[in-house]
Amino acid sequence: MAQPLKEMINAGSVSVLADGLTAAWAAFPKARFTARALDGLDGLELKARVTHVAGVLHDALPLPYPQAAEIVRACAARVTLDMWSGWPATDHTAARGLDHLEAGMATLAALTPYATGEFAVRPFLERYRDDALAIMCDWAASPDEHLRRLASEGSRPRLPWAGRVGWLMTPGPTLPLLDRLRDDPSPYVRRSVANHVNDLAKDHPEVALALLSRWRAEGGSHVEAVLRHAVRGLLRAGHPEALALVGATPGSGAVDVLALESDAVAVGDRLGFTVTVTAGAPGPVLLKYAIRRPGSRRVFHLGQREAGGAGTTFTVRKTHSFRPVTTRDEPPGPRELEVIVNGRVAATTAFTLLPAR
Repeated sequence: MAQPLKEMINAGSVSVLADGLTAAWAAFPKARFTARALDGLDGLELKARVTHVAGVLHDALPLPYPQAAEIVRACAARVTLDMWSGWPATDHTAARGLDHLEAGMATLAALTPYATGEFAVRPFLERYRDDALAIMCDWAASPDEHLRRLASEGSRPRLPWAGRVGWLMTPGPTLPLLDRLRDDPSPYVRRSVANHVNDLAKDHPEVALALLSRWRAEGGSHVEAVLRHAVRGLLRAGHPEALALVGATPGSGAVDVLALESDAVAVGDRLGFTVTVTAGAPGPVLLKYAIRRPGSRRVFHLGQREAGGAGTTFTVRKTHSFRPVTTRDEPPGPRELEVIVNGRVAATTAFTLLPAR
C-alpha cells in the first residue's frame, strides 16, 4: 500500500529544512526547531503538518521579514530541498511575507524549483493583484521552466487544493501571461497552460475557445497538443464549438451495438462492455461514456477514431472499475450507462451495482 502523503512531512523532511537553514544562518536554533516541529506532528493531517512546521519556522526566525526571507532563499541554495522539505518554507512565505511583496515573491521564485509555490502565491495575487501579476509575467520569461510553470499554475482560476482568488475567475486578466507561454519549449509548462485554459473554459467557454482559435491561427510548434488538452472539459460536456474546433461533427454518428458483459456488478469489481459505432461524417469520432445514478452523472473517455467517411464502423471494448475511492461514494443501486458520440447520447442501457462481495 502506498504511503499516505501526510507521512512525507516527517523527521527526514524537517531535518533537511533544518540543515539548510543552519547552513544559511549560523545562529539558526536547529535543535529547538527540529524538536518543536516534530512535537505532535504524527497526529496531524497533511496540510496541518505543513502549517505546523511553517509556524515553528516563523518562531525560529525572529527577524524582520526581509532578513528572514534572505535566509530562506539562501537555504534553497545550500541543501537539496524537495516538495516535502520545502513546502513549509513556501507556506511560511505566504503567511509571514504577505506585507512584503517583492521579498515574498522573490522567495517563492527561489523555492519553486524545489517546492512549488503555486499555493503560496495565491495570497499575494489576492492582495496585490496587478503588481503580483506583473511579477508573474516576468517569471513567464525566465530561463527556469519551474518559474515559468509557476506563472501559469499559480494564476489558474480553479487551481486544485488552492484558495479561490475572485478576480482570477473573471475572463481576461491572465491571457497576456498565457500568450507568452502557449508555445513554451517545456511540456511541463505547456501542460500547465492547457490546464489553465481548461479552468477558464469551465466558467467562460466562449473566451477559452476564442483564445484557442487565435492560437491556432497564429501557429506554433505545440499549439495542437495544447489545444486538445485544454478543451478536454468542453469535449466531455459535448460543447459543439469545442467539438468543431478539433474537427469533429457535433452530434454525428450512431451506436449499432452496446453490449454489457453482465447486467450486474459488485462494488470493487469491473464492468466490461462493447460498443460498435458507425460514423455519420468523415473526421474525428469522439467517444465518451457516462455512469448515471439519481443525483449523479460522471463522464469518462471511451476513445477516439478517425473516420474516412460516413458509414465507417469500428468497435471499442472498455472495462469500468467500481473500486471504492475516498473521494467518491458509490452506493449500490440501479445505474445507467450512456454512450456519447460526438457530444450526443447515442445509446443507453441499464445495470445494477451490487454491494461489495
